[in-house]
Amino acid sequence: MLTLVGTSQEAPTSKQSVGGGSTSHEQKYPIKVWLSNRDDIDGECLRQVHNLSRLPFLHKWIALMPDVHAGMGMPIGGVIAADGVIIPNAVGVDIGCGMAFLQTNIEAKQLTDTITKSGTVLQCVIGDILRNIPTGFTHHKEKQECKAADKALNNIAEYSFADNLIKEIEKSYFQVGTLGGGNHFIELQVDDKGLLCIMLHSGSRHLGHQICEHFHKVARELNNKWNSAVPDEYRLAFLPADAKEGQSYINYMNIALEFAYENRAKMLDKVVEIFTRWCEKTLGVTPEYSGLINCHHNYAALEKHYGKDVWVHRKGAIRAQRDELGIVPGAMGSYSYIVSGKGCEESFNSCSHGAGRRLSRTQAKATYSVEEVILDLKETGVVLGKTKKSDVAEECRFSYKDIEAVIANELDLINVVKRLSTLGVVKG
Repeated sequence: MLTLVGTSQEAPTSKQSVGGGSTSHEQKYPIKVWLSNRDDIDGECLRQVHNLSRLPFLHKWIALMPDVHAGMGMPIGGVIAADGVIIPNAVGVDIGCGMAFLQTNIEAKQLTDTITKSGTVLQCVIGDILRNIPTGFTHHKEKQECKAADKALNNIAEYSFADNLIKEIEKSYFQVGTLGGGNHFIELQVDDKGLLCIMLHSGSRHLGHQICEHFHKVARELNNKWNSAVPDEYRLAFLPADAKEGQSYINYMNIALEFAYENRAKMLDKVVEIFTRWCEKTLGVTPEYSGLINCHHNYAALEKHYGKDVWVHRKGAIRAQRDELGIVPGAMGSYSYIVSGKGCEESFNSCSHGAGRRLSRTQAKATYSVEEVILDLKETGVVLGKTKKSDVAEECRFSYKDIEAVIANELDLINVVKRLSTLGVVKG
């Protein structure tokens, strides 16, 4: 069971009370951690948590998911409820980053056992996805249909406060339906019944990044003007939600959320088109699709918790209301999970968004060679679709926490619905 955790300047021990005495930097709010070992929270993450605990406008406490690790200002895997304010860096730079999922009725072994002149059907599908969905910094060369961008530009007055960002909305026509890089992926997976599933991870691309950067700067300027009690070095500058600055951020955040949702949906449609074509061509069957999930894990939303309307910031966490379906992916080559929420109020109805990094990207590349990672993927039977392989170690499974341990630490937040393992993966 989770336990109330206090922090002081030194590192806390999870699931037991630590600190508790007054210091010159005494925390204002308690912290709840879904972990069992103090060593699972690194020093930089603890420093950020301690800063969060001293914010004057939090509601109840801070909730840390079992995949928690250091972020920018606020840890990734952190959830806070703020009274009347919104914090751009507590949402993050990839606004609306999230997951999408589809179940098929096709047996996975049909893809791995059926050979074409270009390899297995699985290899053909992965190669076709890589050729047809832009990855990394690549965008579409032609303008695409984008309902989110249309909506924003047709209601331009709502975005006039930060009109320098309007050009970013216009660029979205060329970015919608693109994967990006880093930890974003498209995977073909197999469930425990042997059926193939589709999962992908992406967000709002450059739009969300520019929105966060712009409004964090606006918030810093306002906080300095007000002589805010929140130190600038915390990187947690805030905006009153009812002020024009806060309302403008909320408008832009919401359009980024709609864009991110649409971005994932368009990629999913393209994968379905490719997969269907290969199944009909090589297997003589037309797949059936079901169980669609499309959910965010970087956003803020006005919700009621413990009798108060508050801005719940989920940075690397998904909403897990009772019976709500969500996706908790592992690293490529490990397991991923479909879960349903239990509606735990203590976590503000939230759970983890993935495995969480164990090593930074720089540390991962210094620790594991390209050859080691490629060999590991081959030994586990994973087909990799990636144009540039020199940075593949950044996203290898050894760079992430054990997804099994993450799930085990949050069984009071979720029920496991389905377990999946990677067959093929497309990375930026």
